[in-house]
Amino acid sequence: MSSAPLLGACERDGKGCCERESPAPAAAGHPWLRRLVDTEEAWAQLQFAVPMVLTNMAYYAIPLVSVMFSGHLGDVHLAGATLGNSWATVTGYAFVTGMSGALETLCGQAYGARLYRMLGLYLQSSLIMSAVVSVAISVLWCYTEPLLLLLHQEPDVSRAAGEFVRYQVPGLFAFSFLQCLLRFLQTQSVVLPLVVCSVAPFAIHVPLNHLLVNVLGLGLAGASVAISVTFWVSCLLLLAYVLRSKEFSETWRGFSADAFKYVLPTIKLATPSAIMVCLEYWAFELLVLIAGLLPNSTVSTSLIAMCSSTEAIAYMITYGFSAAVSTRVSNEIGAGNVEGAKNAVAVTMKLSVFLALSFILLLAFGHSLWASLFSGSAVIVAEFAAITPLMMISIVLDSAQGVLSGVARGCGWQHLAALTNLVAFYFIGMPLAILFAFKLDFYTKGLWSGLICGLTCQSSTLVVITVRTKWSKIVDRMQLEKANYVA
Repeated sequence: MSSAPLLGACERDGKGCCERESPAPAAAGHPWLRRLVDTEEAWAQLQFAVPMVLTNMAYYAIPLVSVMFSGHLGDVHLAGATLGNSWATVTGYAFVTGMSGALETLCGQAYGARLYRMLGLYLQSSLIMSAVVSVAISVLWCYTEPLLLLLHQEPDVSRAAGEFVRYQVPGLFAFSFLQCLLRFLQTQSVVLPLVVCSVAPFAIHVPLNHLLVNVLGLGLAGASVAISVTFWVSCLLLLAYVLRSKEFSETWRGFSADAFKYVLPTIKLATPSAIMVCLEYWAFELLVLIAGLLPNSTVSTSLIAMCSSTEAIAYMITYGFSAAVSTRVSNEIGAGNVEGAKNAVAVTMKLSVFLALSFILLLAFGHSLWASLFSGSAVIVAEFAAITPLMMISIVLDSAQGVLSGVARGCGWQHLAALTNLVAFYFIGMPLAILFAFKLDFYTKGLWSGLICGLTCQSSTLVVITVRTKWSKIVDRMQLEKANYVA
């Protein structure tokens, strides 16, 4: 195993300074570019971020494909699958994804400190925690239909949604374990296998849906079973890779009862990490529900749903850099390199803003084409064009906060980020959205303007936290904690 905890981009000399093995291709020329950004660091992060983006897109597309196959069964099936997919994501998948964020701190810093055995112990403790949480969520999922009826959803749609969610219970366990394994590899900068173990299962997911839904005639149940099967295939592929690869000979030394000692520290970080993720995700879902209360609710709901989907797709790109900066910061903190951590943050911020600006330029010139992919209604396409300027602002803000949230995970500030999200979205964003939409009659523009206010508050707070960070104190604390770790 390489002892360098820095994306494999460098080795350390005797003084702890970074010596590059080879310069990034971009560093060979363009002096003006090197003055703008650390090209070697940027190239290393790009090599990390692109595979993470592809991996995230593959996992995002798996349930989406099943919803598409369900849609061909009828309108009620489509509505049920769509509602069920949202319910499963909000109550389960988003939560376990957030909980795995604890490993970005624990494994990342341990790897940087070269306390390799700790990675395996943290992984096992996280798997134990994920199994228990998945059992609790499974019970909730079994009551999906009555809960949706309690929320005044259509009975037929609620029944279809309940069926769609119920057969994903096995897949929930696979997905929660999958997220833990993904973070375990991510914090060691092993990212290419993640692409293989996500894209390959996705490739079989499409024909599997056709087989179960159309050939065997299992309907919604078949589409849902396909999700569970695909997640388990991906999970087992990653697990087999970790168990059989010599690359993890130091970080994975087999199952150990010592892992139970670290369940509580993992929970302490995992809980605010999950809350941090869910609070933001729920805000977007809540916006769609509120849109249903506006005049001409069909258009309003469709428009806000389109905006949320567009924002989610843009965030997938940011997610790659969020994962990169989380890994870079946690590795550098563990290695005791303050300047490396600060430089990683600066470079990632520049890259994320550049990508966000590129994305909004595409949106500015292609918003009509993009909207037409969602709807053939001229009214909705025109409304989307009108709200596009607000979308541009929110995408830039979401890109910035995404990266800063990655910094928070790398440093172990999940509790601060969770509190920030609570205040920004539920004490500022949502109340202002309701005020603008209903009292000032700005309708959908008012809802999205309120969200922008929340994102502004969130991003500004995270910027202040990051700027005022005493990096040396974090590093010193990490060095003091080494004595309590199992070497």
